[in-house]
Amino acid sequence: MFGGLGVTELLIVGLVGLIFLGLVLVVFLAARAGARPSTRLAWRSATLPPPVSADLQNHVRHLYVAGRKIEAIKVIREETGLGLKEAKSLAEALASGRVIPTAPTGDPARPDLASRARELKAAGRTEQAVFLVRGETGMGQSEAEAFIDAL
Repeated sequence: MFGGLGVTELLIVGLVGLIFLGLVLVVFLAARAGARPSTRLAWRSATLPPPVSADLQNHVRHLYVAGRKIEAIKVIREETGLGLKEAKSLAEALASGRVIPTAPTGDPARPDLASRARELKAAGRTEQAVFLVRGETGMGQSEAEAFIDAL
């Protein structure tokens, strides 16, 4: 038939070609999916929870104390848009007494954390800026220093 190949040989060559194309497609799609940034959790640091209002934090703590853990996680998901795993971690952190950054209240008289830290850094008071960031966010020393360096 084609170059001395019979029907059986052509079927085998075609099958091998299809398998190869399938593998290339799988690798391409996997690489493309891995490169896609997550828009839902784009705000999130790997170690820091999102800012949560003080009212929500207190509500979740009270629900945990009352043994209503599932309801606490649901409330967090509704208020923050977090996924189940993240909401559960946040609820457990709040219940254990961990310091969570509070959401800004929108008080125009008080500048945001970045502005206050930037002012301290500009005045040569970098250590105080790091201390301020650590106190208000619960960041570790190296995270707070990286935040200040980025300002």
